[in-house]
Amino acid sequence: MGYRIPEETIEAIRRAVDIVDVISDYVQLKKQGRNYFGLCPFHGEKTPSFSVSPEKQIFHCFGCGAGGNVFSFLMDIEGISFIEAVKRLAIKANVDLADLELDDANKQSRADTSETKIMVEAHELLKKFYHHLLVNTKEGQEAFDYLQARGWTREIIDQFEIGYAPDSWDFAVKLLSGRGFSLELMEKAGLIIRKENGGGYFDRFRHRIMFPIHNHHGDAVGFSGRLLGEGQPKYLNSPETPIFHKGKILYNFHQARLHIRKHQEAILLEGFADVVSAVQAGIAHSVATMGTALTEEHARILRRNVDTVIICYDGDASGIEATFRAAELLADAGCHVKIATIPDGLDPDEYIKKYGSDRFRRDIIDASSSLMAFKMMYFRKGKNLQNENDKIRYIEEVLQEISKLSNPIEWDYYLRQLADEFSLSLSALQEQLNRHRNNKTHSNNAQSKAAPRPPLQKKLLPAFQNAERMLLAHMLRSRDVAMIVQQTIAGAFNIEEHRAIAAYIYAFYEEGNEPDVSLLLSRLPDDLKPLVTELSLLLITDEISNQELNDYMRHVLNHPKWLKLKEKEQEKIEAERKKDFLTAARIAKEIIEMKKMLSSS
Repeated sequence: MGYRIPEETIEAIRRAVDIVDVISDYVQLKKQGRNYFGLCPFHGEKTPSFSVSPEKQIFHCFGCGAGGNVFSFLMDIEGISFIEAVKRLAIKANVDLADLELDDANKQSRADTSETKIMVEAHELLKKFYHHLLVNTKEGQEAFDYLQARGWTREIIDQFEIGYAPDSWDFAVKLLSGRGFSLELMEKAGLIIRKENGGGYFDRFRHRIMFPIHNHHGDAVGFSGRLLGEGQPKYLNSPETPIFHKGKILYNFHQARLHIRKHQEAILLEGFADVVSAVQAGIAHSVATMGTALTEEHARILRRNVDTVIICYDGDASGIEATFRAAELLADAGCHVKIATIPDGLDPDEYIKKYGSDRFRRDIIDASSSLMAFKMMYFRKGKNLQNENDKIRYIEEVLQEISKLSNPIEWDYYLRQLADEFSLSLSALQEQLNRHRNNKTHSNNAQSKAAPRPPLQKKLLPAFQNAERMLLAHMLRSRDVAMIVQQTIAGAFNIEEHRAIAAYIYAFYEEGNEPDVSLLLSRLPDDLKPLVTELSLLLITDEISNQELNDYMRHVLNHPKWLKLKEKEQEKIEAERKKDFLTAARIAKEIIEMKKMLSSS
């Protein structure tokens, strides 16, 4: 295991944390019956197939097959080692691991992750110093005055830990070097830049208001610096590094997540200043992209956490274009998308300063429109609707979008809007809409034929394979059943994975453990965990009759005999083909004897 953590300590941590609470930090879960369901964080999907069992303390995705206990979930979602998962959960469980040491087997693992930890520590150190310079020193007074002139309070500045990078070429270099950080590693972290002549390093951020960027756990992993005064670029962001990936991080998500869950919606903005102003205006469930367009990963993160996303981008032409692209991505990810439109080409920060927080909430956020209404407005751009060609093109584009809607009530609503605005007959619009829908159906069918998808239902399993699965499922729930199976068929399971799982179950009970799938999963290799979680969630009776148990074991033991019988039948056919009738008759007699034995067993 590497880290010197006693089994009983790991078990105490596992029992002290609730897997539902842990997974809820990553996935929006809804209770259905005894289990919780949500969208799987390990593959893209629109219909929830990801199940969490509070009773068994396990998770399983019926779509991609991922599964395990609370430790394996953290390992998979964060890409961390078992030891790191235990350490994180120990904090939640209030279990102190300070006295435990690393042994030689885990030193390499520690070395592999130490660089990223050091990078985070360096960002945390600079974040604190930049913030201190801004709020406590004369050097940061100009930047502090600028922020207050924008209407930001000291409280909001502290909440977002905004800072100031001094107008110095080597402030960060000296600070980091003085604290023992490798400057070569700090360059890799994006905090400093190597001089072209190779004669040392200089600071990346100088004379800028610093917005620290946190990952979704709250660790500082990057910065965006807003230049004070004239010059370019106005905003300078950290480069892509081992700890900072713009396409995977949403600004303020670590603080907004709980508010997003509470409000059951997320407000998506374009910039850091927009988020700060929106939060100060009381809209705590606000997030933004990292100075880049929304990505599919951003959309998946939002969809895992919430159903409804309100896009509130800048009101200028580029903001409207970005809104359209983001809305398409979010809709494809399965989000219910609404659009908050800002007039006069303003951005959210400017609107709040001009009209105030109450009006922003009431007239912009609360007045957000449907995605279809936004698209109808979007398609008007650049068209003269008094012109016949433009008018027909506009109607066709809107009908094309309406055809993508799944709700007949929405079809009727928007068709009536078109009919009223352009004095068209509803029946004519309905007929054209049906053409679009039929074309879409034909297109989808053609795509399905070109690239057929796997069926939703699993193939009917052979009797022996189903019997092995049912035996293992009952063995996971009952020590007594496992002992009977061990005495009767031991390791005679026909499928290799089933043999391995049975061996682990036998050993687990021989150690004196009671049935506990989550604890067993801690003992299993990663490749067996998904199958075991799937088996543990099979719908089976709590009690199994002796007849049912014996039938399952008989199917397992007889399968090799049936395979041998099929071989004999092929030998008989081959002998007859060669006109070797004596051999064929002898084999036929053997087949009869084998069938008698199988029918009596």
